[in-house]
Amino acid sequence: MAQFIALEKNPVSEGARSQLGRLYITHTRRRLLLIFGMVLVLALLCLLGLSVGGASYSVSQSWEALLAGPPAKDRGAPIRHHIIWILRVPRVLMGVVGGIGLAVSGLMMQTILRNPLASPYTLGISAAASFGAALGIISKLSLVAILFPVAVRQDIMIISNSFLFTLICTFLIYFLSKLKRISAETILLFGVAMMYVFEAATSFMQYIGNPEELAELVYWMFGSMSKASWIKLQITTVCVGLCVLLCYRQAWNFNSLMLGDESAQSIGINVEALRILGLLLSCFMTAVIVSLLGPIGFIGLVAPHIGRMLVGGDHRFLIPITCLAGGMLLVVADTISCIILSPAVVPVGIMTSFVGVPLLIYLIAKRRKEYW
Repeated sequence: MAQFIALEKNPVSEGARSQLGRLYITHTRRRLLLIFGMVLVLALLCLLGLSVGGASYSVSQSWEALLAGPPAKDRGAPIRHHIIWILRVPRVLMGVVGGIGLAVSGLMMQTILRNPLASPYTLGISAAASFGAALGIISKLSLVAILFPVAVRQDIMIISNSFLFTLICTFLIYFLSKLKRISAETILLFGVAMMYVFEAATSFMQYIGNPEELAELVYWMFGSMSKASWIKLQITTVCVGLCVLLCYRQAWNFNSLMLGDESAQSIGINVEALRILGLLLSCFMTAVIVSLLGPIGFIGLVAPHIGRMLVGGDHRFLIPITCLAGGMLLVVADTISCIILSPAVVPVGIMTSFVGVPLLIYLIAKRRKEYW
């Protein structure tokens, strides 16, 4: 801070400029090294995730299977190569991509609403997805079949219903923000109201369902990485990748937004459009992930706090760090879920709560005011 004051008093001081330049370069290098280190840690965690499960292998065996490439059907590859490539690689990679999407969604919501406890689930996204799944599982009603008279498989019905209801919830919030000039706090309160509405509707569906349907719905609402597949991975990667890139392009604008609406408007930023963009991107990423994997909590709430503790509030570095933290959290939670009751696999939605709650309490206790 002293260097900035000196530069303000003597703006032509070359010595002050040079010193600040060196400090900035050093600070940037440290952040880049941190990002590189977290990439290596994430890669090691993924390799560990490939090694555990009903059939456990050593890390070296998993690495050997990866180097060998996908096994061909007409060749006699070891059985572990088939297990790792067909079952575990898409599962672990889905954990990375899903963690990235949920983490960035949470970061966008916390930035837009300037609330450290905000997340896409606060706006009713998870509850809307659960109701969509309940509608497909218990009533066998598909929104796609209503719009288009085609036969829809049960799994496609659940995914499409979950996705469409998350989008319905998103657009309700969007039109609310367009019809009347409201504050970020009002949007948050509306999201809480939507959450209670969808939870009540889901409870009603559970009340009228039979035991078999209830069991299927409860398992879906836990959230599970066992639903991952190569097709789902490709869809999620494309959607999440595009949304994260769009968010990163607005990194400077989000930095300005954190200083207040007046400061952002004074430099020509359309604050309302920026908030709507962040809201839609956040909800769309969450809709894709939740509809394919089920509700997975705490990633979008905890990962942004980890990022702020590590690199502060500069979104140019905060977005990549949050992505890596989200991927690491979900991969670790999934790995623990494969170990804790092996050979049975605990749904990852349960493990994220067990991992996320203590971590969130620690972050709240250590949180410094300057993070915001």
